[in-house]
Amino acid sequence: MWLTGRLAPEFKTIANFPRDNGAAIRAVCGQFAMLCRSMGLFSGAMVAVDGSKFKAVNNRDRNFTAHKGAARIEQVQASIDRYLVALDQADRGHSDVPEMRADKIREKVAGLRRQMQYLKDMTAQVEAALDNQISLTDPDARSMATTGRGTGVVGYTVRAAVDTEHHLIIAHEVANEGSDRAQLVPMGRVALYAAGTPDLTVLADRGYYSRDQILECQSTGVLPCVPKVDTSGRSKLGLFARPDCVYDVVHGCYRCPAGSHLTRSKVRSNREGEIGHYRNLAACHSCQLRPRCTPEKVKRVKRWAHEAILDEMQMRLNQLPDAMGIRRQTVEHVFGTLKAWMGSTPFLTRTLKNVRKEMSLSVLTYNMKRLI
Repeated sequence: MWLTGRLAPEFKTIANFPRDNGAAIRAVCGQFAMLCRSMGLFSGAMVAVDGSKFKAVNNRDRNFTAHKGAARIEQVQASIDRYLVALDQADRGHSDVPEMRADKIREKVAGLRRQMQYLKDMTAQVEAALDNQISLTDPDARSMATTGRGTGVVGYTVRAAVDTEHHLIIAHEVANEGSDRAQLVPMGRVALYAAGTPDLTVLADRGYYSRDQILECQSTGVLPCVPKVDTSGRSKLGLFARPDCVYDVVHGCYRCPAGSHLTRSKVRSNREGEIGHYRNLAACHSCQLRPRCTPEKVKRVKRWAHEAILDEMQMRLNQLPDAMGIRRQTVEHVFGTLKAWMGSTPFLTRTLKNVRKEMSLSVLTYNMKRLI
């Protein structure tokens, strides 16, 4: 600063730099990860994967979905009806509303009717959109649900694969879709390539659980560790859950909580592949535990054709009892740091392409500071 006489680039020069060098910034971000790998800073054994939602520059009022459009139309219509009642009372002379006040109400009604027409036009555009959603400020930003009930954010999902030893970001991606269900394989493969190892254990939460994704990881070197999702609700009803029936690999049958063997009776196919049905008619009719087992006459257990892959993943989880704790303190720490740096400021750029540049710059900065 002394040598240059405090000469500094102006704001426009700083703003143009990431705009003109986006590809180079992303390349440097990837090369810095390779530098960390060459220095032996990646454990090469385990990474934690997760995603977090970051706000876009698009305000929530400038984002339209079918649900939002219907709710806003209903609110505007209620306001119009309320003002019309006040005008009707004033016209009949049964109200103490002065004439000047009545003129103001008429102007408000006219404005609300223009707003109503605008909302109807936007609703038609939303219905014509590919994903039934429109953002006016940032066209790529999308409304996404968050963990808080009745809340949401208009922005992007940032996913990261973080080394569990030094908390360095191995790989990251920015998308405008909120679901993580189909992201286990893409993030696992990118992390495996960046880590440069033949196999890599990937820790993820239940949001990444997908049978198809876990099956696709087979023979790729990606070893997923994702807790199973139980949506049956049987435990809340006081009934035995699926894990209470243990599969016998040797005899190819299930052993129920009463100790009886459920054998495969038939095989059906659906979009997930072949599903085997296991039951034991004779044992269920005389079983004293049947009220706790099933509300039906016979207990049936379904088994996916590739269930062995899910059992293998469950064994890895059993060998890592602290897996989800390690995942939380690894990847969520990274997102907390990045959001603390941003503060209440959303992404400063618009469109997915430019947001990816901005995020690469943040990841590069994080890794540099973490390395130091």
